[in-house]
Amino acid sequence: MTLKFCSFSSGSSGNCYLVKTETTAVLIDAGIGAARILSGLQRTRTATEDVKAILLTHEHSDHVSGVSATLSRLPQSKVCANEDTLARVRANIPEARRSLFDTGDAFRVGDIEIRTFALSHDAADPVGYCLRHGEKMIGVVTDTGVFTEAILSETVDADLLVLEANHDIEMLRNGRYPSFLKQRIEGMYGHLSNVAAGAAILDIMSMERKARCFLLAHLSRDNNKPRLAEYTVANMLAEMDYYSGRDLYLKPLLRDRLSVLFEI
Repeated sequence: MTLKFCSFSSGSSGNCYLVKTETTAVLIDAGIGAARILSGLQRTRTATEDVKAILLTHEHSDHVSGVSATLSRLPQSKVCANEDTLARVRANIPEARRSLFDTGDAFRVGDIEIRTFALSHDAADPVGYCLRHGEKMIGVVTDTGVFTEAILSETVDADLLVLEANHDIEMLRNGRYPSFLKQRIEGMYGHLSNVAAGAAILDIMSMERKARCFLLAHLSRDNNKPRLAEYTVANMLAEMDYYSGRDLYLKPLLRDRLSVLFEI
């Protein structure tokens, strides 16, 4: 049994991820235009009728702006979210196409088992997801100010983990953002820095040293660079004798490009 992942877009201006098996596909967030999402489905050879759900992490526009238009093009899909998130999504989602869960719930979409868990972000009720098919698991953790012990316990078994590395601390502090926004981003309800992402990966690897894939996500356009994020995290790992290509695979996801289709 294989589980596949592709990033259609990852960054502070729009987010959408695809997870699929041979028979079932789900989207995580729809914060880009429907045309780009449909193009991503076509390029990954994913039939629209195979997309059974759009899973929402939270209500911010870079995660939900394309929900309504995308849903109208996916005849077999429902929007899955907790009640507080769905209540704040400004989109036309018919009642019949809504599927509510409580944070912490587990449920199934087709042949994919999905578990939800709480994140720490300035949204109504933000969540991360773990998606399992057979023995394989993908975790998605973006838009969280801290990587808690609870998040660690949910994601430690992931074979592929999408993990936020939003900003370089010095770029943020020396950049053009106003002070209140800098404080928000660095706060416990903001976003993980490159260093925080590296520390989270070290925590995971120290608990179980197995080969796995880490994809750095939700990079800021103004306060980070893909090479810098990868370099920072790779250096932290090397200091503890973990190397990409030997012990793990490490790669940043880009905001404006479709990623390769990862298969685990």
